[in-house]
Amino acid sequence: TNPSSAANPISLPYVGSNLGHITMVVPSSQSSISMNDLVVQGNWEDDDGDGQGTNGVTASGSISVSFTDKDGNTVNRSDALDICNAPYRVRLISTGGSLTTQYGVPRSSNFGGAMVDYYINPYNTVARVCYARPNLLMGGTTIHSNDEPRFAGSANIWSPVKGFLTQSTSSSSYDQNFPTTGADGLYFDLDIGGVDGSQLTWSVVTNGSISATVSWIKPRSGSFTAPDGNILQADEWIRDKSSYVTRVMLRGPRASSNQIDSDSPSRLSVPSLPQTFELVGRDGRGNEVRYGFVLKQWFVHSGVSERNQFNLSSWCRNLGYRIAKVNDLTNAVCSGWHSGYWCQGAVGATPSSGFNGYQRHIGAGFFTEWGVMYIYADVGFADHFYWTSDVAGSTSFVVSSANGGVSSHGVFIHNYAVCTAP
Repeated sequence: TNPSSAANPISLPYVGSNLGHITMVVPSSQSSISMNDLVVQGNWEDDDGDGQGTNGVTASGSISVSFTDKDGNTVNRSDALDICNAPYRVRLISTGGSLTTQYGVPRSSNFGGAMVDYYINPYNTVARVCYARPNLLMGGTTIHSNDEPRFAGSANIWSPVKGFLTQSTSSSSYDQNFPTTGADGLYFDLDIGGVDGSQLTWSVVTNGSISATVSWIKPRSGSFTAPDGNILQADEWIRDKSSYVTRVMLRGPRASSNQIDSDSPSRLSVPSLPQTFELVGRDGRGNEVRYGFVLKQWFVHSGVSERNQFNLSSWCRNLGYRIAKVNDLTNAVCSGWHSGYWCQGAVGATPSSGFNGYQRHIGAGFFTEWGVMYIYADVGFADHFYWTSDVAGSTSFVVSSANGGVSSHGVFIHNYAVCTAP
């Protein structure tokens, strides 16, 4: 019998064990073997002794084996195993065939094909959060033709397929993890290795006015209408909408419609920052997984109410916030791609992208961390430029919510705003 499943994989017995250490009928140097080769090797038996002697028995058919990680990527038997890619699947497939002896009644018997999957975990591994996935778009995914590799952060920080790598599992350095910025309604998904996410019950340890919830849900599907009227595909960066995800949702201060419509809005609550979060998931088998992050800035947007730079700076102040600077939003620099006179003098966050657009990195700006802002359903951002407080002569800098690129507009032009605390 096969006791394994994706939710209950077999753990390998030794440190450093890989799939090549699993003994099976298919030789380690091959991906398949014929039934006749198995017969020649003596791997057969007939209850009444038929088939003894040279060429006494022949067989047709074959057995093949394949190895994949949890995402369906092909792996080799000799590859080092990683809990973030587990469980690994070993699939054995036998074709239909026959077994024939020189003598006996009957001389031949036929058998059908079959398939069996075994699920494997590395030796003695501890469950952990491997990635935190916000919107991947404009992160080098190539889902869209303009989503070029330039937008991807360094490989030790960012994966265009999975998002931000976990940087620390120690509570003393949770501030190294994504996110460090937030806004009401933003969400991201946890990619967990070593445990079945569906079996986890979550608690959130924090102390402050911002909340986080963790849910086992399917990604959003279908389309939604953005505040500016555009029809957009929900969770477009997730290709498989049928698989459940572990989703973290942030909730905190957000301007109401009355505040958005007012030139002199009433004061909005301002969170005390930084605020530390520790998400703790436990299953019935005693497995535990933790993920921590520290929010250092909280952002509030002006909806689709367009105003000039002076009015929106005043609007943010009335809320109790300040209008964002360029380096609050993006790590773009006025160099290389899409740069020109329009961005001269702009100072983005560090580490810088090296061009006039963001490059995904933790702690290098609100838009940099979260990606294309207007693709998040029900969060309220638009595909537009957002004012900053940074001045460029008689103009002020604006930042694109699509790719973090910087431009400059006359201060009486109408744009949107995003305010920040602190």
